[in-house]
Amino acid sequence: MAAKQALRVGTKTVRPVLSLNQAEARSRVLNLYKAWYRQIPYIVKDFDIPKSEEQCRAKLKEIFLKNKDVTDIRVIDLLVIKGQMELKETVNTWKQKGHVMTFFKPTEEPKPKDFLSKFFSGLD
Repeated sequence: MAAKQALRVGTKTVRPVLSLNQAEARSRVLNLYKAWYRQIPYIVKDFDIPKSEEQCRAKLKEIFLKNKDVTDIRVIDLLVIKGQMELKETVNTWKQKGHVMTFFKPTEEPKPKDFLSKFFSGLD
């Protein structure tokens, strides 16, 4: 009896940030992806960055796929809000060329952890 009461006290229902369910969160993510995808030609032209549109689209896909395993709706909503803020800042040219180029930092591969992987990569 006391365990059930402690469980009720310990759990808390949280309100969603924007989306009420997984499908709504997914549609928000897809809409954000499409908005970024549509703006890439203008971003390349306005900021005169030394990347092609194909390279920018590949980097956009990489950034979105980095968070593909996130399942918490509140976290997804926060990531979407951050993405919308970044898009607005980029489109309104509130950013400078250097800020846009930070998206193109080289992707870091995870360091090998087991002995054979370290051996094959030449690390100690």
